[in-house]
Amino acid sequence: MAKGSFNIGDEVAITATVCRRVTKDRISVSIPSYGFPHSIIDKTSTVKKGQPMELVGDVTHVDGEWLTVNLGVPVTVNMDTLRLVTAYQPPVRKAPLVDKPT
Repeated sequence: MAKGSFNIGDEVAITATVCRRVTKDRISVSIPSYGFPHSIIDKTSTVKKGQPMELVGDVTHVDGEWLTVNLGVPVTVNMDTLRLVTAYQPPVRKAPLVDKPT
């Protein structure tokens, strides 16, 4: 993606790699360009170690080439590791803010 192509409110996807199953309902994943361990709830699937998994969240902060994505907790990653799912569309106002003069 080109620089500046993500805005606050955009829905983005990150491809993470499954590291291991921590408990019966939680797995540990490795997120590219994020230097901390991250675990997610996964009760239903039978994922294997090394399997790619897509995590979807909203952009909450943009700082140059680094973006903060809300995946339940804020995760700051490089913009090259993200894929745009849907761009943010502001709500459309149906009625004007000011009443018509009488």
